[in-house]
Amino acid sequence: MEKALASHADAELILKLYELRTEATMREARKWFLIEFWPETVEEFFTVLNEFGSQRNAYLRQVVSYWEMAAAFVLHGAVSADLFLDTNGEPFFYAAKLAHLLPEIHAQRPGYMGKVLKLVEMYPAASTMFEGMKKNIARMREARKTA
Repeated sequence: MEKALASHADAELILKLYELRTEATMREARKWFLIEFWPETVEEFFTVLNEFGSQRNAYLRQVVSYWEMAAAFVLHGAVSADLFLDTNGEPFFYAAKLAHLLPEIHAQRPGYMGKVLKLVEMYPAASTMFEGMKKNIARMREARKTA
């Protein structure tokens, strides 16, 4: 991770990102992705991704594009990587939730979630979160099967 201390502007941007996450539609989209969206196959994923005009499609695009934008802020130096990673585990949860499908998704959409995944590549803290969340997701998937 970066060695420089975060600036006041970095903190303001992190707080703005948090504020945007609490907007009503964004909260609904995040809730849907967290609770309802559990694609087992790439076909299930692409059904939602290609279901233009549906609420599910809007929620998926909103959550992924939000975290891709936030990751781009880090990748382009607009916000401290250390501060971002200390305060945001959520994008790695969503990436972990789709990890089992990413090779097939990338066969059709090579850059899908690319900025979040670039953070995983570049920063050990992001990689640790991503790997831990993949384990948690596997447990959650197993629990869903037995429920």
